[in-house]
Amino acid sequence: MLARVTTFAIDGVEPRRVSVEVDIRPGLPAFTIVGLGDAAVRESRERIRSAILNSGFEFPQRRITANLAPASLRKAGPGFDAAMALAVLAASGQLDPEALAGVAVFGELSLSGELRDSPGALAVAEGTRRHGLPRLVLPAARAREAALVEGIEVAGVRGLAAAVDAVTGRRLPPPPGPPVVSRADALPDLADVRGQRVPLRALEIAAAGGHNILLEGPPGTGKTMLARRLPSILPPLTRPEALEVTRIHSITGLTTEALVQARPFRAPHHTISAAGLVGGGVPPRPGEVTLAHLGVLFMDELSEFQRTTIEALRQPLEDGRVTIVRGQRGLIFPTRFMLIAATNPCPCGYAGVGDRCNCTEADMKRHQRRLSGPLLDRMDLLVDVARPTDEELRAQAVATSASIQERVIAARERQRHRLLETSAGCNAEMDAGTIQTRVRLDSAAQAALGDAYLTGVLSARGRHRIVRVAQTIADLDGRERITAVDVLTALSLRQRGAGDEAVVA
Repeated sequence: MLARVTTFAIDGVEPRRVSVEVDIRPGLPAFTIVGLGDAAVRESRERIRSAILNSGFEFPQRRITANLAPASLRKAGPGFDAAMALAVLAASGQLDPEALAGVAVFGELSLSGELRDSPGALAVAEGTRRHGLPRLVLPAARAREAALVEGIEVAGVRGLAAAVDAVTGRRLPPPPGPPVVSRADALPDLADVRGQRVPLRALEIAAAGGHNILLEGPPGTGKTMLARRLPSILPPLTRPEALEVTRIHSITGLTTEALVQARPFRAPHHTISAAGLVGGGVPPRPGEVTLAHLGVLFMDELSEFQRTTIEALRQPLEDGRVTIVRGQRGLIFPTRFMLIAATNPCPCGYAGVGDRCNCTEADMKRHQRRLSGPLLDRMDLLVDVARPTDEELRAQAVATSASIQERVIAARERQRHRLLETSAGCNAEMDAGTIQTRVRLDSAAQAALGDAYLTGVLSARGRHRIVRVAQTIADLDGRERITAVDVLTALSLRQRGAGDEAVVA
């Protein structure tokens, strides 16, 4: 007898529909699983057998073949246990096969028949809705998370017997409680910063346009302090963005039932490997750049990261995604994040601070080689963070996060209207075609941009980045057309070593 039930595989961060087909025929007792499953899938035979017996059902002593289709898609993890167990019960006549139509089942089984917490429930729920299935049966521990997806009935069950009751309709579990919205912790405020007028302006521009920024300066000048306060001025996540972030967190096991409201802020240590940063492993797993998707990736002491690790950032920064290939299997992970990095100007950190620097020329060259030109070319803002004066330390705060965030949100709203019907969500994501059709420069701005390019200050990529930053400056000031002042401000904030002498619009 043949039975079918639908489940889902997590392919990177996307759900892929899997049809579980179980066929039971007379013959020597055997349980075979085919369909390109990994070790966890193959081991599910023993879990399923024990779970069925310990749940009060009969395990058929016949030849059982379970197929996970499509066979070309690699299946990883124990999330297929519950679907295969229900298909075995249906194929053996202990469950009406028709009851499995229109139902998706997901979850790992314990030997006692309990459905265990299984990461990725939100992605599975999105796949269930996408394929028009009305009901999803999964572990009760993940019911609230799955209920974040509207338009489907979520049945959170605690064991295999309860799953049978849920698919047959004999006894439906109580509906999950209202979706939980995570409470964002209080973020550190820019009101704590004293002085640093230009870096604060640069942070505002970066937040308003989603631009990458490098902070360079001696130790103790406030680079890390500024970076950690960047999330406090970013616009809040929209619901689609919050669902996307929550899905990534769910797959990686970072959250269980709450809708993530705060933009991600990831700050990996400089000893991280390239695989840990951009993703990798077998099977491939998301790295820090994916966990920072739609948020901020902070790389403190950038020059201390391994060269191969830093260079691995090139594609994620440019494309907004990274493709990981392992064992002839390619997975695409989203990587649309803001990069904020901090570094010292030299190995000792005191270059340009009186006569405190004792680095040799060889030390300086070795330090500079850590930060390659192609990587720096992908940074929109290169800002010098100098020591604040004694008067600045004793003065009142230059700005608060709340006041800057209001201007950032207003600027993002102008960008949203301008970039309608394009793939860009903010100025930093505009490609060359979008810049040509959606950005307007006055004649003086075009002349200033052309002069900078002809003198060799900018590459072709850098020219586009200057236009994006200048457009963000214009958005903050409420102007539709870019002026020469906007271009000059963007240029001054892209020169390493630009400090308080930079143009501030």
